[in-house]
Amino acid sequence: MSFLSWMRVCLLAGIILMTMACGNNSGPSGQTEKNESMIEQVQKRGVLRVGMSTFVPWAMKDKTGKFIGFEIDVAKRLAKDTGVNVEFIPTKWSGIIPALITGKFDIIIGGMGIIPSRNLKVNFSIPYDYTGMSIVANKTLAAGFNRLEDFNRSDVVIAARLGSTAVTALKKYMPKARLRLFDDESEAYQELVNGRVHAVVASAPTPAFQALKYPAKLFLPLDKTFTREPIGFAVKKGDFDSMNYLDNWIRYVEAEGFLRDRKHYWFRTKNWEKLVK
Repeated sequence: MSFLSWMRVCLLAGIILMTMACGNNSGPSGQTEKNESMIEQVQKRGVLRVGMSTFVPWAMKDKTGKFIGFEIDVAKRLAKDTGVNVEFIPTKWSGIIPALITGKFDIIIGGMGIIPSRNLKVNFSIPYDYTGMSIVANKTLAAGFNRLEDFNRSDVVIAARLGSTAVTALKKYMPKARLRLFDDESEAYQELVNGRVHAVVASAPTPAFQALKYPAKLFLPLDKTFTREPIGFAVKKGDFDSMNYLDNWIRYVEAEGFLRDRKHYWFRTKNWEKLVK
């Protein structure tokens, strides 16, 4: 066999092998499922599965058992604009990123702060909101406390939600305080009201709401937040088409005023309280 004939045989064999590989990995459309973006899969399925955790006023249940809140409004609008329905999947905050990675849902829309340690595990959209850490304290245990330094003592016990950026803030600003961590933020506030912890650190404005709810027992030692955090959608790593879609969707609804209006309703008014009481 001549060298030219041998080259032709090798080339033909390579083409056959490549064709077989593509045929084995392709779906009906000829595109691998692995290469489909999350948004494409959602459109085919007809449902956007949203991972979230309940905490007021981001996400909570109304008197009929339906989810309401700022994040719920955002997720519903995203699903509507994508042309699909939405399914909410409540998940403990401490396990919400692993649940996303293993495919329990498509996206996290839950007031998640964009921080480096999380960004190593998931991709974040551009910020669609900003929040900050606030502190609410027990009037008896924390009497006279009006600075962060007052809480940075070994005899002070502070509660926070497990896996939240409140824990990061506590370790940075009040490293000497003892921490008590809860999967459910409502449990932390119950411990505070019962006088078992000095304070709770959480995203504003929830601490302020708790101080208003229990004025005889709780107070706000600081008149403003002590951190500023960008909030973004989280999706699996490597899905750049979905990231492009989410980033531009955020820009669109932000320019429209939707995010501003929803933020005002849920964080600047109490008109929604009649829905949950």
